[in-house]
Amino acid sequence: MSHASPGRSDEQSLSTGHGAGPGDYRYCRRIAAAHGRTYFLATRLLSADRRPAVHALYAFARTVDDLVDDPNSPGEAVTALDTVEYRLRTVWSRPGDAAGPPPVGPPPPEFDRVVAPLTDTVTRFAIEPRHFWTFLDSMRMDAPESPLFRNRYPTMAALHEYMRGSAAAIGLQLLPVLGTVCPVAEAEPAAAALGNAFQLTNFLRDIGEDLDRDRIYLPAADLAAFGVDEALLTDGRRTGRTDRRLRRALAHLIAVNRELYRDAQPGIELLSPRVRPAIRTAATLYAAILDRIEDSGYAVFEQRAVVPRHRRLRLAAGAVLGG
Repeated sequence: MSHASPGRSDEQSLSTGHGAGPGDYRYCRRIAAAHGRTYFLATRLLSADRRPAVHALYAFARTVDDLVDDPNSPGEAVTALDTVEYRLRTVWSRPGDAAGPPPVGPPPPEFDRVVAPLTDTVTRFAIEPRHFWTFLDSMRMDAPESPLFRNRYPTMAALHEYMRGSAAAIGLQLLPVLGTVCPVAEAEPAAAALGNAFQLTNFLRDIGEDLDRDRIYLPAADLAAFGVDEALLTDGRRTGRTDRRLRRALAHLIAVNRELYRDAQPGIELLSPRVRPAIRTAATLYAAILDRIEDSGYAVFEQRAVVPRHRRLRLAAGAVLGG
């Protein structure tokens, strides 16, 4: 596994292009360090030439997600998303991929900080642009003024439609950066499954926060099978207590979530050998959030399930040694 030279940052070890400099990548790194602690820890196991690319992809996804959730710009999310897509299609233009008419308004300033390192990453690792269009469509599903908007999901199939862009597409963006020992297409199903596993873990952990935003990212049919409806969720958020019916539903959904992690596991062996410890670590750390939810007695309204730092480090060491 290669590392940056002593005294030099990962970003300084890059020969950057497309207007991206070490400062742009450092900005992405700060976003990843501040908001994606689990992923950031896992990326420390990657080689120095790959870490900045993962930070750029994370920073892009986080920046776009924040645009949609910005309480200071109600009703402007769709325009912002259209502007982001237009800008990327223009910068990445290739035959048959027209940018379309320009939307009203300039790109959000936060996006301007990540577009250069993102473009450098996409070009350097030959990432398919279509994965970004799929991602942006899922973000439109989060924007109330969009015709694609949804804040409830009746079935797991409907939720998977959302996660195809919000999660699976992220895994597919990462694959060329990580590298594979087989044709990329062979590794894509497992990469998508791991992205979905991470996303469903987030949904189980963040039920209360999502309710505060009038969102329920758990399938209504699965909840109803255990006698859980929206009123029960709302009451739990108000009182901080988890009803026994919801505990049973969460136990079921955690089992579904763990099945996704199992589906993704064989795909780790399809990755380049030197990146396997990092991805195994990320999967181990994120799956541990499910353990924390169970250990708390499914107290999802009372506390946010967080894996303590000492346990994260121990799990990370175990994942590396297990590789």
